[in-house]
Amino acid sequence: MGEKTLLNATGMDETRVDLGQELAGFAEMDVDRAAVIAVVQRLADAAIDLEPVIAKASLTAVSHHDQRPPRTLDAVAEQIVTDALRDGPVAIIASSLNDQPDVLDETAPLAVTIHPLNGWRQIDANGPVGTIFSLHPTDGDHETALLQPGHRQLAAGFVLYGPQTCLALTLGDGTDLYVLDRDEGRFYRIQKAVEIPGDSNDYAIDAANYRHWDAPIRAYVDDNVAGIDGPRGRNFNMRWIASLVAEAYRILIRGGIYLSPGDRRDGFEKGCLRLIYDANPLAMLIEQAGGLATDGEDRILDIQPKLLDQHVPLVFGSSAKVERVRAFHDGTLPFGERSPLFGRRGLFRH
Repeated sequence: MGEKTLLNATGMDETRVDLGQELAGFAEMDVDRAAVIAVVQRLADAAIDLEPVIAKASLTAVSHHDQRPPRTLDAVAEQIVTDALRDGPVAIIASSLNDQPDVLDETAPLAVTIHPLNGWRQIDANGPVGTIFSLHPTDGDHETALLQPGHRQLAAGFVLYGPQTCLALTLGDGTDLYVLDRDEGRFYRIQKAVEIPGDSNDYAIDAANYRHWDAPIRAYVDDNVAGIDGPRGRNFNMRWIASLVAEAYRILIRGGIYLSPGDRRDGFEKGCLRLIYDANPLAMLIEQAGGLATDGEDRILDIQPKLLDQHVPLVFGSSAKVERVRAFHDGTLPFGERSPLFGRRGLFRH
């Protein structure tokens, strides 16, 4: 089909790029690249199939095939995504829903991790949900391919199912945004090489857990809450959608910071998000858009996974904001900055 134009979110006319046509241009670069493109296209196709299932989930008993009994929506999402990958160049699939990965073809070059439906428990409240994925090289050993540090990911992305069904995707050379044309059943690119804005006043954290946070996280949030009367000298907006993919998409578009820290509650010492299924894909997307992603101190993509279900604190967004959180953790920014002695002065104003 010929190229058309699409009015994007900024009001600018932009050439509409079909995901399939765009990815096809990369397929002849080398075998590994062609495999990555093939898998990404299958994941996009799975999202297109899943979108109407999500839209009708409240109207019908959820079942992917008529001969199967109704299942939870996240299980249906997993089935749709894994079915789409079975004929692709995939050695092994690890899903956040399963304790054991699914071996497909030991000779294939790629390992895939999926969080089939992040936030699915919000469906009854019509909350935003999404699918998160990442691709890893197997290097001939599918058993260890899933436990590689995030900087070895070949591609990562998420699909946000909402008023628009959006795809955020990186192949390691910038982060691009796509929107699903429901009439045509195709994803079209609306923004290439996203750069996260650095001047946003938004931050996202579950403030209900304030009493459980460690001092550095409290200090960061306290300064934001103090607003123009505090050391930051500006007012901030607290956003909390309770949907990781929705928070990430907003940050890609508008900037800001997202914090999911560990805390003192039993079982939450390392946070509530998984390194392999959640943090690594999001960290790759955010870094490729000019932002940062850490566990509060260290770069997410440098963490060596030990377990498929390993949890990790996650702080990501505009680089200066993430660096400020790190400064509270390492002592570069002392907590005393918030006392009346220091008034409205601060080392960082982001």
